[in-house]
Order: sequence, then C-alpha cells, then structure tokens
Amino acid sequence: MSQSLKPLSLAKIMQSKTYTAFVLQHDTKQFAIYAEPHVGKYIQMNLSGQTAQRPRTFDLMNTLLLSLHVEITQVVISGVEDTIFTAKLFLKQELDGITHYLEVDARPSDCLSLAIENNVPIFCMPEVLEKVVFLS
Repeated sequence: MSQSLKPLSLAKIMQSKTYTAFVLQHDTKQFAIYAEPHVGKYIQMNLSGQTAQRPRTFDLMNTLLLSLHVEITQVVISGVEDTIFTAKLFLKQELDGITHYLEVDARPSDCLSLAIENNVPIFCMPEVLEKVVFLS
C-alpha cells in the first residue's frame, strides 16, 4: 500500500433497526460506512464487556488468527464507488523465523469490527477521501 495512507479514527457507531453506521473521521471531516444492524449490536456488546451466547463471525476470525499466531497490523478502506466501500485487512505472521505478510480483501464492516475489537489502526486511501460524501 501507498505511503500516503490517511489515518482514520472511529468517531462513533450509530445503530438503528435497519443499519449500523461506522462514522469515521479524518482531521475534522467525517463519513459513514453502513453495515447490517446486528454488526453494531455485537460491537457494542463487546465494548461494554458483554459476551454473546454463541460465537460471532468476528469471534471465529479472532480465534483462528490467534491460534495461527497471526496479527492484524492495519485495516485500509481501499476504495469507494457510489456508496459501496472496499477494504483490506493486513496480517502478519512469524513462522519458523520468517515473517509473512498478507493482504486480504474483506468487507469493510468485517475489517472495522476486527480493528475495533483488536485496537488496530484504520487508514484509507487518499482517493477515498476525494470521493466520499462527508457528513455535516
């Protein structure tokens, strides 16, 4: 990925009956990435220390990554067309003295959920900031 990645912070997570909105911020500008309503519910449960009765997709991913000694290094919002975002998950694994890096295309909601749950930095490509509609 380019050296010109723009850092993002999570301004807030908004949840309704029909969607979850991840409100991301770069400098003073904010934009939203929308996901299914259950995503926000589970993230808010996790942030408040509650556990779900059954493992969630993110729990499965975290368990798999942990058991394989894979570290999430960063999440990058890599593109946007209309209101559809794309994202990449960057992974690192030390295996037999060799460091392996992996870049995986994934849904932005999955990437953001994993980033939030693992305290991983979130970035975006500069082109994304040029295309998004910022919240007022």
